[in-house]
Amino acid sequence: MAKYEKLEIDPTARELSRRRFLRNAGITAAAVPFLGTFGEVLTQSAAGATSPLGTKNPWPHYPTYRFAMVCHVTADPFFVATRNGANDMAALLGVKYTWTGSETDIIPEMVDAFTVAINDKVNGIACCMVDPTAFNKVTNRALAAGIPVTAYNAEAPVGSGNNAMSYIGQDLFSAGVAVAKRILTYVKKGDLVGGMISVPGSLNEQPRMDGAKSVFKPAGVDFVQVGVGATEGPALASIEAWYQGHQNVKFMFSSGGSNGVAVATAIQKLGLAKKGIGGAAFDVGVPVLDLIHKGQLAFTVDQQAYLQGAMSIWELFLYNITGGLITPVDVDTGFKYVTKANVGDYVSRTDSWEGSSTKAKVFTPPKHIVGYVGTT
Repeated sequence: MAKYEKLEIDPTARELSRRRFLRNAGITAAAVPFLGTFGEVLTQSAAGATSPLGTKNPWPHYPTYRFAMVCHVTADPFFVATRNGANDMAALLGVKYTWTGSETDIIPEMVDAFTVAINDKVNGIACCMVDPTAFNKVTNRALAAGIPVTAYNAEAPVGSGNNAMSYIGQDLFSAGVAVAKRILTYVKKGDLVGGMISVPGSLNEQPRMDGAKSVFKPAGVDFVQVGVGATEGPALASIEAWYQGHQNVKFMFSSGGSNGVAVATAIQKLGLAKKGIGGAAFDVGVPVLDLIHKGQLAFTVDQQAYLQGAMSIWELFLYNITGGLITPVDVDTGFKYVTKANVGDYVSRTDSWEGSSTKAKVFTPPKHIVGYVGTT
């Protein structure tokens, strides 16, 4: 698998935004003359009305659109929340979708599933673009057939030739930078830090490792990336084996959900916290949250998986019902530290929003909003 190569953050982000802006500029320009008329429509709507149309469904009758969501690890617990989001949005909109791809991060299986969706003439495809070029041909084939394509959870880098219309997910490189900066508060120059990645080069994790490396290297930290596999059991065995040969490690962290659970489990099983070895993870698996609560792990990162499913269905729906006038746009689903200070809100709740259940519950929002965007 080709290795993801990340350029500097700001130029890359600018180029990505510029490319998508230019792609949609024609539509935007064409829409300008109608803004005045649209403003008049808004003015005519009753101020403060809960629904201008007075109905629960504000749209005219439309077909039951069918979408496909292609995932690299379909049974991974991380995607429970993603599927909850997709289920909820599909129910709200009266559309359908299939959950397909690979259980064990096998790219050809994902490409086959993508192809099946095209042949089935679905109305839109959302795909975890975990390889820089593997999805280029099928993406172009879908677009040529009038099927919109969005990327979620992972996107191909700029210059890879992938033409997915938008990306819905975390800014992965920046997340890796933020994690490494926080780890620097636990280690010093010359210390060994191990980064556990499922599949080196995979675009849902490698950008995080690259972001972390960009922080550790100038700080003089001895950073080693370790491939441990995409499933929890093998990942745990790999981490334990790596530790036996690197017992001078000062901190271990993961770049994904399953290996995050494996890092947490290894730290508990080997009693590493008592030895002064720190640990961190990505995502909010139950073992990870429990061990943060017990002080075994320093922190994890919540990338709000629910939004990745809900917004994918929402954008594909809007593209279809507007006949392509509203095009998919990038959505950064966020970065939030989960530490011992705020983990109680996670471990005390069982709900669909964070994937600990498939049943939704209503909670009371906090009276004060603090620690936003990873500052907790």
